[in-house]
Amino acid sequence: MGRHSLPDAPRRGGTGPRSRARRRRAALATAVVLAVAGGTVAAVDGGLLSFGSSCWDDPVRLRIAAAPTIAPALKDAADYARDHDVTSDGQCVDVRVTARDTYEFATALRSGRGGAADFEAWVPDSGVWVSRVLADDRSVPVTPAGNVASSPVGVAMIPTAAKTLGWPRKTYTWTDLAGATTTSERLRLGSGDPSRSATGLLALTQLAQTAGRTKDGDVLAAATAKALSQRASDSDGQVLDTLPRDLSGTEQGNPKRNQALILSEQAAFAYNESADSGDDLDLFYPKDGSPRLDHPFALVDEPSLTTDESRAALRFMTLLGEDEGRRILEDHGFRTDEDEVPAALVSAAGGRAPQPYEEVPERPATDKEVEEALGLWTITVQSARLTTVVDASSSMSDPVPGTSESRMDVTRAALLQALATFTPEDEIGLWKFSTELDGKRDYRVLVPTGRLGDRVAGTTQRDRLSAAFSGLKPVPHGETGLYDTTLAAYKAATASYTKGKFNAVVLLTDGVNQDPGSISRSRLVSELRELADPERPVPLIAIAVGPKADKKELDQIAEATGGSGHLVTDPSQIHSVILKAVVRAGDEN
Repeated sequence: MGRHSLPDAPRRGGTGPRSRARRRRAALATAVVLAVAGGTVAAVDGGLLSFGSSCWDDPVRLRIAAAPTIAPALKDAADYARDHDVTSDGQCVDVRVTARDTYEFATALRSGRGGAADFEAWVPDSGVWVSRVLADDRSVPVTPAGNVASSPVGVAMIPTAAKTLGWPRKTYTWTDLAGATTTSERLRLGSGDPSRSATGLLALTQLAQTAGRTKDGDVLAAATAKALSQRASDSDGQVLDTLPRDLSGTEQGNPKRNQALILSEQAAFAYNESADSGDDLDLFYPKDGSPRLDHPFALVDEPSLTTDESRAALRFMTLLGEDEGRRILEDHGFRTDEDEVPAALVSAAGGRAPQPYEEVPERPATDKEVEEALGLWTITVQSARLTTVVDASSSMSDPVPGTSESRMDVTRAALLQALATFTPEDEIGLWKFSTELDGKRDYRVLVPTGRLGDRVAGTTQRDRLSAAFSGLKPVPHGETGLYDTTLAAYKAATASYTKGKFNAVVLLTDGVNQDPGSISRSRLVSELRELADPERPVPLIAIAVGPKADKKELDQIAEATGGSGHLVTDPSQIHSVILKAVVRAGDEN
């Protein structure tokens, strides 16, 4: 039987799919994990093999939670490790792999429940899940160690649909494909729910980035998200079940069936490997780049692991980068080397030249861009009912550092940008506030909250809001009437709560309460807590604009409703913050 050890120097393949930048990142991440794993680097230098025959006397047992798509490959690698007595520090490595839905396992890590503590390592399909876990300070800690495989995301189609779009000779951008599949009833596009599927989320993020560079791009991204939401499935596995079950005209024309799916190359590969002749999918790779599922390998609660467990987990990860591990992964449809993509793998997945299957986006999406796309999705799927409350005190005329524009100028632009992302089903309203703005009241309702698609006196709610946003101006000598306004707006929002929508109050202010005749902060917080109902959640999203706003105060006020406070030094960040806050509120509720 063969014997295996960690290499003393980098070998062909390394850990995870090879690319120049990724090799550097993986090497750095692995070195960090090795260092914290109690002297593993020294163990590597000293060798991890025992050439005796008793490695199974006291094996190191590892439990790995893996995304359902990669779990079969990891199980085969675990079998190989057992069959070939792969060892770590002279002990055989006994790996048990359990397929766990990535979204559900990430949720378990973030809550500290759901059996997350039963595993020593985790292999999700994408680093977006690791980022979300790391960003939550309540989570069971995870320690990324590298990446073991990759798979690009594209649009797979049944052959008749692909033929109508000129596959494989004709190539498309993400916006081209989105337009082709969302404007025709005969070419229905399905996707995994981006809030639960990294495949769907990365595609939506790439689409939003691409669309954002075009005229009316925000509107196109929102319209595409809305179209996807009507045909989204909870998981990538379930979305495959929406394809026609056979080649009959009845199935091909069934309005409940999708002709096109957002899929990873590996998912298309696995489907085609199991499909009957003639049922294979054809795969479009967008020419502006296919985002990658990067399959990170992470230790779960690393400080609680023994040194043997940490070293053995890293030994198994390294096995996946050796020749036999790479062969196993490639047999399951994964890429292990971005510089040398096997043509046979691409062909089996439904790709064919001149499809640009080696193109990657100019740069990977940032965590911020992913959160924005997820916020867009959350609003689009649920539809939103938002009461927007804007500070119109005189300080909003102060200039934004480094620009020739005032805080109100940039706030107006940010609100108009946000408005463009909402659909006709969303309900939006606008209040503005300053001391004694309307008689003794510190606020005025400019546009009552209503459905954007509704028409009143020949104009739509969207047009009324657009005009009202554009007309926002600071009140000369006006002060910040924060407390009374917040309570009034929250009372109105909870009283008009709409079931099935994302209800919220979005409050923007650049200062602290300056109305000496208003209620106190403690009374405001107390009344907000009484009004807040977990069964009818209306979080307050409070955004502090500029250096004079008190974020700690806004945190206290917002948290009384289940909402959140946010600080922006540049009002142009408002749109991004609103979307991020929507995601956070959706997680809480």
